Amino acid sequence: MNAEEARQVHATLRRLGIPGVVAPEDPEHAAGAWRVYDGADPANRKDVTADVLAAFVAKFREANPEPPGKPQSGPTRGFIIPPSDG
Repeated sequence: MNAEEARQVHATLRRLGIPGVVAPEDPEHAAGAWRVYDGADPANRKDVTADVLAAFVAKFREANPEPPGKPQSGPTRGFIIPPSDG
């Protein structure tokens, strides 16, 4: 993710109450890749991106625990209106 995407991820995490610090992998190269960490200190932080993604999915699974239904596979009622030729 880039810096703009990181800002969006940070805001979403805060709204959902998921802890994490969104920061560049290399603090000296903000234009590079970004990850989610357990703390802001680059010397002592741990990458928790995978855990945060799992927490994000769990939040949405709580909101809608049932998977999407199977689409109808049988005939449906309706009308077929042929195009007018003229």
